[in-house]
Amino acid sequence: MQYNSTRNHKQTASPAEAVLRGIAPDGGLYLCDPATLPLDPAEMLQKDFAGMAEAVLVRLLPDYTPEMLRPMIAAAYGKFYTAEVTPLVMVGDYHVLELFHGPTCAFKDVALSLLPYLITGAKQLLNDKAKTVILTATSGDTGKAALEGFCDVTSTSIVVFYPKDGVSKIQERQMVTQRGKNVSVAAVRGNFDDAQTGVKHIFAEVKPTEKAELSSANSINIGRLVPQVVYYVYAYAKLLQNEEIAEDEEINVVVPTGNFGNILAAYYAKNMGIPIAKLICASNENKVLYDFFQTGTYDRNREFVLTTSPSMDILISSNLERLIYKISGEDARKDTDLMTELKTKGSYAITGEMKANLADFAAGYATEEQVAKTIHDIYEDTGYVMDTHTAVAATVYKAYREDSKDDRKTVIASTASPYKFAGSVMSAIDPKY
Repeated sequence: MQYNSTRNHKQTASPAEAVLRGIAPDGGLYLCDPATLPLDPAEMLQKDFAGMAEAVLVRLLPDYTPEMLRPMIAAAYGKFYTAEVTPLVMVGDYHVLELFHGPTCAFKDVALSLLPYLITGAKQLLNDKAKTVILTATSGDTGKAALEGFCDVTSTSIVVFYPKDGVSKIQERQMVTQRGKNVSVAAVRGNFDDAQTGVKHIFAEVKPTEKAELSSANSINIGRLVPQVVYYVYAYAKLLQNEEIAEDEEINVVVPTGNFGNILAAYYAKNMGIPIAKLICASNENKVLYDFFQTGTYDRNREFVLTTSPSMDILISSNLERLIYKISGEDARKDTDLMTELKTKGSYAITGEMKANLADFAAGYATEEQVAKTIHDIYEDTGYVMDTHTAVAATVYKAYREDSKDDRKTVIASTASPYKFAGSVMSAIDPKY
């Protein structure tokens, strides 16, 4: 099995090479076709989270044998605070998939607890002796999760760049107090997009040597994206196991997203055979993705808004490139042209045929006032406390259901603990705070 770059079919890599490099030499993103690697949802009923992780990883990263993966998975998820890893809980008339029970209380832990093992495993598979330097931009949660994951990992070092005024105080303190001899953190004057663009420039300009090479812990790295597929498989299997859905019954999935990686993982789960009907993309006031799904035009030329859901404060959604490649009919030239337009003009427009290929997706956005009201109302109605990012998704889902009359069972991805955004959450529940 080979991965190829979104920008050149001939730019290929083995799964281990794709994980280790992080990004293709031509600036494209590595990908394969998940539809050629199907899962049997019924088979997943017999497995726990670790077993499902193994089933997904051996399909999408077949360089790694089950014997290699089992101790990696056990070590990664042994760090979580619940045996279920990603519990599925009922809140009102939908299910919340809690992805924040890892070391840094954010969904990034699910992938970033495993990625260091995948990278060191890739180095062994490839007999790679060079030191790997991980460069990562963060809008808040990736940074701490990556620092924690790579802390003191042999033959690696990590540098995280974050927007100085674009993360919460807790997120910043988590990063700057990180232990470890191989970790560094740098604040950037600007927003997340500035930090992410800078990291991409470094990848484009710096070539690997025998002594050192660059890689990434962002979801542009396929090794970061693949583990995120697992929890959507788990959510569906759990609903089946609890007899809340019938065999082959479709569900909807709602994902609060900025960089498009988390919802892309759900899309991959769907392509692998998990019966997902609609993938609902939830944006905050930086609604570049919502506008894209409505109009077919991606335009980052707009005011950047600092919100109470800072991990979604993004105007350049890097992982969307993988979807663009797919809906273009895997036309690498078309993908390259559109990404060049985004870089030079700040916008691009897809064709009508490509837009028709987005039928799996729906989209919505939530204002700051709506987010606060959702947090307040859900707490008053159910006693459940959700963070600001999850509240974006809950707000969007409510509007989607009212407009579409679609009453399928729905899973909302809860991407962070409310305690990471305590000020915003508490003031929403009771303004006196």
